[in-house]
Amino acid sequence: MRKIMAGLALMGATLAATAADAHHSFGMFDMSKEVTITGKVRKFQWTNPHSYIQLVSKDGSGKDVEYSMEMGAPMYLYARGWRPATLKAGMDIAITYHPLRNGQPGGVVMDVTTPDGKAIGTNK
Repeated sequence: MRKIMAGLALMGATLAATAADAHHSFGMFDMSKEVTITGKVRKFQWTNPHSYIQLVSKDGSGKDVEYSMEMGAPMYLYARGWRPATLKAGMDIAITYHPLRNGQPGGVVMDVTTPDGKAIGTNK
């Protein structure tokens, strides 16, 4: 019985390590660049394994472009002061982020602020 239990524990640990390894890295983001963009929140998605901000911003020609901005898991955001209702559709915000390497409109969020520079969801 002990060998069966040890085998099951080893199999569980192997599966957990495989699942963790399958989770994407930050390789898709250009961590050497920091960009700040302003716009209006279209949607704040409080979801696992990552939350997202859908932000609509104007490009250089004045055309609306929607950015998909990745954040951490809700449990980590909650610890920093974020709540499901922290951002509402239509809010003006600025996001500092590491952009996607492929040039698509999106990235991983570093900081979110109000137009007057007040930090959002940082427990500050």
